Formats: sequence, C-alpha cells, structure tokens
Amino acid sequence: MIKLIVNADDFGFSRGVNYGIIDSHVNGIVNSTTMMMNMDAVDHAIELAQKHPRLNVGIHLVLTCGKPLAEKVPTLIDEDGNFKSQSVLDDTISLVEVEKEWTAQIDRFIATGLQPSHFDSHHHVHTRKELLPVVQRLAQKYNLRVRTNGMEPIEGVKAFSDVSFFDFYGEGATYDYFDQLSQKVDGPKTVEVMCHPAYIDQKLLCSSSYNLPRVRELDILTNISLPSKFE
Repeated sequence: MIKLIVNADDFGFSRGVNYGIIDSHVNGIVNSTTMMMNMDAVDHAIELAQKHPRLNVGIHLVLTCGKPLAEKVPTLIDEDGNFKSQSVLDDTISLVEVEKEWTAQIDRFIATGLQPSHFDSHHHVHTRKELLPVVQRLAQKYNLRVRTNGMEPIEGVKAFSDVSFFDFYGEGATYDYFDQLSQKVDGPKTVEVMCHPAYIDQKLLCSSSYNLPRVRELDILTNISLPSKFE
C-alpha cells in the first residue's frame, strides 16, 4: 500500500482559502495542510484547525509574500516593508535574518498549541541551496520533518514523505490525476501531493496570480474517490 498525503498549501492566506481547505478535508481527500503564519487570515485558520483535529497541520514558511513577523530584517524586504518577490530573492539576503524570521513564524505556530506535523515553504524557497543551513538548523532545533524537493530529499533533515508531487496544479489538476498517480508510484511509500483548494474571495483574487484554478482543485478534491492502492 501507498500512504498518501494530500497537503493543501497556503492555509491562512485568506478566509476563502481557509474555507476551501477545510471543505476539502471534511468532504474530500485533503488530510494535511501548511499554515502561513504572517498572513491576515491566520487567526481564522488557527481557529478552524483547532476545530478539526484530524487535519494534520504544519508550517508554510514564508519569504516572498506579505510582511515579516520579525523586526529588523532589512535584506528580506522592499521599500514598503513587504517581503521581496521570488524574482528578486537573491544572494544579498542575510541568512541570519532568514533564520530570525522563520524562527518567529515557527514560534508563533507553536504558541497556538497546535502540534506541527512538518514544514515546507511558499514558492518552495526552502529548497534553495543557499538556504540549506537555515533549513537544517530549524529542522533539528524543532525536530520537524521537511517537504522533499520532488524526488530528492533535503540534505541533513528528516523527510516528510518519500516523494512529493507538485503537478496537481493548473492544467495538471485533473479528475483522473490520482488514478494516474497510482500507476506511477511503486509501494510501499509515503507520497505527498501538493494542492491549493480555495473559494475565491477579494484577497485571493487581488493578491495571487493563481486564483480561479483553485476552485477547480476544490471541486476535484471533494468529488473523487481514491484508488484502492492508496491508504
């Protein structure tokens, strides 16, 4: 058998995202999510997570969206105090500041009383080679597993799964996706599939280029049955 983790990213981004993730859990196949601790709807996400204890919740570390939780992290922000976009995230950023900010995000999660299952990151920035020392230290400090970089584990940390698939996204999110996936994976393995279900609200519509396709993901995740190969 193959243990399947269907992880919904971006918990806390907006109320529409939060409700989409919870519906995909209660009425669908999502069994894991990761929370953005610096976003406006994070308190709403925390409240929902506490009401649904069967949903595994981890931390979606952020470096490219919203504002930092930590003070005095000048290399991470633009002139308006927002995180730099992924396109300008370069080797000028301070690893000390990254660790300071990500520590603040993890500590805020732990303060909720929720038990973190693992961490990953927005835009997969934790897989960047230059950030590896920070990822390794935080994984060890908090004894947390880390999302793999596709088929490749992150060096020096405990992996959250054997492999991760990032192609349930856009046109790749299809109603027969999991039927096809069952044919590509040999068990026994733990397999993670990343997803982004949501209901559209103003925040999501105006702040994310990946918005309308999330409704399709939500419909798929709440209307399919998994092949018997998965548990």
